[in-house]
Amino acid sequence: MARLVEDLAAALLARGWMLATAESCTGGLIAGACTDLAGSSNWLERGFVSYSNAAKTELLGVDAALIAHHGAVSEPVARAMAQGALQHSKAQCALAVTGIAGPGGGSADKPVGTVWFAWATPSGVHSELQLLNGDRTQVRSATVQHSLAVLLSLVQAAPAP
Repeated sequence: MARLVEDLAAALLARGWMLATAESCTGGLIAGACTDLAGSSNWLERGFVSYSNAAKTELLGVDAALIAHHGAVSEPVARAMAQGALQHSKAQCALAVTGIAGPGGGSADKPVGTVWFAWATPSGVHSELQLLNGDRTQVRSATVQHSLAVLLSLVQAAPAP
């Protein structure tokens, strides 16, 4: 994980970008992984832990009707979280995660391990569904890893100034 964060830091710094995180199921673990690296204040602008539906609305501006219609664990909500993190920060890119880490809370439509990811960069918003295996700790850890790895690839694909 440390190498991934170092690579992400270098890519963000090369572009002069700051990152904002919007986390639900990970409860701040992504921001925590970022701040494990000394000097992260040079590229991590802020992190939002929006675990409850009310927090998603109050902190990130996610429309409560969107959550009511699609559920908190959905593509539209993940995308709105990423966009809200950008709008409520000074960052140029953001990532958002919302999912069901377990052991309870799953359903036939959204089993434990269902995680929606969204990344907002100057090139647009990208989203993806992952069905992750394992217990709560494993699902959350895999969510942190995947969110940062995809963000790194998106940032690296963007031209450096």
